[in-house]
Amino acid sequence: MPAVNITGNNFQEEVLASDKPVLLDFWAPWCGPCRELGPVVEEIAKERSDVKVGKVNVDEEQELAKQFRVRSVPTLMTFRGGKVTGQSAGVKTREQIMEML
Repeated sequence: MPAVNITGNNFQEEVLASDKPVLLDFWAPWCGPCRELGPVVEEIAKERSDVKVGKVNVDEEQELAKQFRVRSVPTLMTFRGGKVTGQSAGVKTREQIMEML
């Protein structure tokens, strides 16, 4: 399943109320490292049916970025049961992302 575009309108339903662990990628279209990480995140989304993967464009969703104190992109966050369980800034390897899950 492809990564879900997360917005302020669907955040509650897609992330906080998810029955699966959630991996969120906070990114921006102008960010080189984000473009490097993006395909890895998409690959994980397609391969891992036990995890919901979402992408938050920080330019379009500034309130979500502010709410979670995202200071740099890319930032990855994991959620379980509606709570943040992990956070990591910068480009990560596939293995490092899998460890977060």
